Amino acid sequence: MGNEKKSVGIFQRMLNWTERFGNALPHPATLFGLFALAALVLSAVGYYMQWEVIHPGTKEIVHPVNLLSHDGIHRILLEMVDNFTGFAPLGIVLVAMLGIGIAEQSGLVHAIIRLLVLNSPRHLLTFVIVFSGVLSNVASDVGYVLLIPMAGVIFLAVGRHPIAGMAAAFAGVSGGFSANLILGTVDPLLAGLSTEAAQILDPDYVVNPTANYYFMVASTFIIGIAGTFVTERIVEPRLGKYTGEVAEEETKVERLSKKEKKGLLMAMLTFVGIFIITLIGLIPENGFFRGTDGGFLSSPLIQGVVAMLLITAGGMGLAYGFATGAFKNDADVMNGMSKSMKTLSTYLVLVFFAAQFVAYFKWSNLGIILAVKGANLLMSADIGLIPLMILFILLSAAINMLMGSASAKWAILAPIFIPMFMIMGYSPELSQVVYRVGDSVTNVISPMMSFFALIIAFVQKYDPKAGIGTIIAAMLPYTIVFLIFWIILLVIWLLLGIPLGPGAGIHYNIPL
Repeated sequence: MGNEKKSVGIFQRMLNWTERFGNALPHPATLFGLFALAALVLSAVGYYMQWEVIHPGTKEIVHPVNLLSHDGIHRILLEMVDNFTGFAPLGIVLVAMLGIGIAEQSGLVHAIIRLLVLNSPRHLLTFVIVFSGVLSNVASDVGYVLLIPMAGVIFLAVGRHPIAGMAAAFAGVSGGFSANLILGTVDPLLAGLSTEAAQILDPDYVVNPTANYYFMVASTFIIGIAGTFVTERIVEPRLGKYTGEVAEEETKVERLSKKEKKGLLMAMLTFVGIFIITLIGLIPENGFFRGTDGGFLSSPLIQGVVAMLLITAGGMGLAYGFATGAFKNDADVMNGMSKSMKTLSTYLVLVFFAAQFVAYFKWSNLGIILAVKGANLLMSADIGLIPLMILFILLSAAINMLMGSASAKWAILAPIFIPMFMIMGYSPELSQVVYRVGDSVTNVISPMMSFFALIIAFVQKYDPKAGIGTIIAAMLPYTIVFLIFWIILLVIWLLLGIPLGPGAGIHYNIPL
């Protein structure tokens, strides 16, 4: 018993240290401002120390560019606005959120989640909740605020421990953050950052939002199965039978009304209509959705997937909203789109500083220099593709414990690791998917995750004494199992050489 208390004390002290350290970090936007300043200083240091590398593509000698020089300062001032407005992820995310905003404000997303969860067979309930959690990521944060508390209510209603239900939902929403069957806002966001990083080495390279689609579809089922296993075999037995007291209304689950069912029917008909139009444009050899070369991969559906996300999500949201009465006129629709834009205010501030950092990193040639030196070091170690990717997963997972924002971390890591792995012969799409695995698995145990405090509040409904340690103890098994399952999936994927998405292979050849 003494050893157990001692180990618990050590574990709690580690968690407390992590929380204090993470809270002591500046705001992510401030961090990027500091990184931008550091890039300026480092460009001058590298210039005066005469760093140099040989570009693996052009074979030319690359030197640092001093951005604190006369010309550098002029460029910083003249291109500051263009850095911001031309930052690849910015427009992509803004457009995607317009469509998602319509679907979310109409109530469509809420209705779909309730339909999935409430109509599932008892023996599949856990799987459906985890699976629904993964799918909810397409609509930004709705899974956190809707599905997690609802899962507790549903588990309690069927005589199971409510915290186990909330843990299952949290595992899907947050631990399975990068997986999905359809593209969400995170896909274009990360692809934009990956494109910016890849263009440090190859100015014409573009990472599409569909870059990791095949892998993420497979991951959705892997996470669903793994989350079900952990919930039913580890978490629920540990929690035991729930003996707490909650108000009677907390156990009631609101079923879909006739209006909502009608709205879902109209939304489905809208989806079918868009799908039929898509097939008409793709199946014929001269179809209007075919690429200029007549192929599928060059189709505007792939290249312009964000526009299709806007049209599809927006169209279904309109159909649902007007059918249920949530939307009565065009002003309601515009208000719904406006609300989704308001959620991006913090993101816009962060992007301004991130855009300057990425631009300075590119202008100074520091990205290429660090990538070449790092790639040479790794190639000399000769540890092989699979160990290298596993190490990158573990690095991403560890950094996620101290910094919550997926896009903020990738904006820092991508300009370093994407060019480095490209020089070693690995595609930006592979670097991105490996980062996404590492970033997802520790979400559920990271106190720095933005919704962690909200999860504690939800759990305290059923256990007033619950705190950070309670959540960590409940969610740590998900992190471990998700990490193992995802690494196994990645290893199989790499050994078989399966594309990660449409036109997104594992390897990259430097153009000569």
